[in-house]
Amino acid sequence: MASTHTIDAVPPSVEADLHAETATTAEHGSGGLPQFQFEHWAGQIGYLLILFVVLYLLVSKVFAPRLRKVMDERADTISTAVATARQVQAEAAEQAALAQAEVAKARADARSMAAAAKARVTEDANARQAAEEAIVNARIAEAEASIGKTRDAAMANVSTIASDTTAAMVERLTGKAATAAELAAVKGAA
Repeated sequence: MASTHTIDAVPPSVEADLHAETATTAEHGSGGLPQFQFEHWAGQIGYLLILFVVLYLLVSKVFAPRLRKVMDERADTISTAVATARQVQAEAAEQAALAQAEVAKARADARSMAAAAKARVTEDANARQAAEEAIVNARIAEAEASIGKTRDAAMANVSTIASDTTAAMVERLTGKAATAAELAAVKGAA
């Protein structure tokens, strides 16, 4: 089954009302935006001037002074910080110079103390060396004296030892004892 819809015709009274409304709208304005119509410009210019004056007063009396105050405070803070930094830098440079002078003085003092200590140690070492050399020389002299005495004593006994040795050798070789004259001859030769 196919259904067919029929379009009902618009009654003539409704159609007349629609035309009347359209005609009324056309009579009220030419269409477009009211801002561009010359009859409204005087009011718009008035409001524009009032808003401009209000905004100008707000900016010039409220916002600009606050911004100027903030910028001035910021500039003062920066200049104070820069001045303080320069002052601290100058003090640091002065303290560094004093520290360098103290270090140089301390180095000079240390060098002089080291030289004095070295000289003192050298003197002490030389004095100890001289004392030890004196002791060693005394011992050497004692040893030489002792050696001389021992040598003299040995030399005194050499003739006796030589005669005893000669007597023992003669007796062994010949089988007879050496005579006193032979022994005296050996002592005289020694």
